[in-house]
Amino acid sequence: MTVIKPTRTDAKAVARGLIASPFDARLRPFSLYQDWMPWAGYVSPRRYDTVEAEYFAIRNQATLFDVSPMHKYRITGPDATQVMNRLVTRDVGKMRDMRVGYSLWCDEDGHVIDDGTVFRFSPTDYRLCCQEPQYSWLHDIAWGFDVAIEDESHAVAGLSLQGPTSFAVLERAGFAGVEAMKPFDMMHADGDTLISRTGFTGDLGYEIWCPAEKAEALFDRLWPAGSDFGLRPIGFDALNMTRIEAGFIAPGVDFQSSHHALRPTRGRTPFELGFGRLVAFDKGHFNGRRALLDAQKRGPRYVLVGLDIEGHKPADGAFIYHRKKKEAGHVTSALWSPTCKRNLAVAELKVPFGADILSDLWAEIYHHKEGKWERVMARATVAERPFFKHARRGATPPGRY
Repeated sequence: MTVIKPTRTDAKAVARGLIASPFDARLRPFSLYQDWMPWAGYVSPRRYDTVEAEYFAIRNQATLFDVSPMHKYRITGPDATQVMNRLVTRDVGKMRDMRVGYSLWCDEDGHVIDDGTVFRFSPTDYRLCCQEPQYSWLHDIAWGFDVAIEDESHAVAGLSLQGPTSFAVLERAGFAGVEAMKPFDMMHADGDTLISRTGFTGDLGYEIWCPAEKAEALFDRLWPAGSDFGLRPIGFDALNMTRIEAGFIAPGVDFQSSHHALRPTRGRTPFELGFGRLVAFDKGHFNGRRALLDAQKRGPRYVLVGLDIEGHKPADGAFIYHRKKKEAGHVTSALWSPTCKRNLAVAELKVPFGADILSDLWAEIYHHKEGKWERVMARATVAERPFFKHARRGATPPGRY
């Protein structure tokens, strides 16, 4: 008997491995080192040139960083504000339209799942931009509400334009109206392009969002406009340096998402990360509210603090001790800051250290020197964040420099 097997004419090949960003064809030629890293399923640059050159470009010129791999979700419908307020700890109902706000969201134990930015277009239209995938969690939160949730992660491309001359680049590129934007403002430009005055560097800067199919056209508009303003692409390593200087925290580095933590004790509340001000108990129910009320009464188990450490050896992963004897915590992020000329760190300390006990703290630093590991005990002083703060970040209208 002859068996006839059905043929599939509608089958599509599934991409394997990391995928290229919508800007890949434009940015890849700049990569001298071919130093790539995975980010949310995309190929992302650690660096194009030297990290030092890219870092100083952020602080002195204008730079482009591809933020297309960020997860982006659109929440629309009559109950959009209610859903967003049920998700995040802050009260998005108090945000004005066409504004961006930083926020966190928690599980039922009050432990942070992730942080990100909330883009409010109107009371019925929001975008959530974050590091970790949240599509299923958003659907759990939105159950029973009249909203639609769309995953825009692959449909929307983004470039982060940062640095002192970033405004001048946008102005030269013909984006009218950006001079009136204040920090965390956003505006539509040329129909389907969105510009927000946001970024991860603590400096003057913008993020530009467009449909993925128009990414190359956006790059081709910006690149020649930056020819007189030192515009250059940068990778993650240089961005991370400015992120630490700006005092920003990163999931998976300075805290662990409760969705990824293997032990419940690894979760951290917004109070323990220094964001108690972003917990709005007066807005009504939101996920984790009951647990956070209890956590507020008990007080934090840990605190995340900035440290100024003597010497110039970065304290990556260093243990922090009180009086050089009792373990008080550990460093989560660190660098020698070329701009601040200080040895800086973000550290998680176990209360009472970092809260009531602020003195006689020491960092145990190991560094590799000519084939030998050397141990240094360096004095650590609790310091206010952000470490780097420049008036140009908030100036409106911005300078052209």
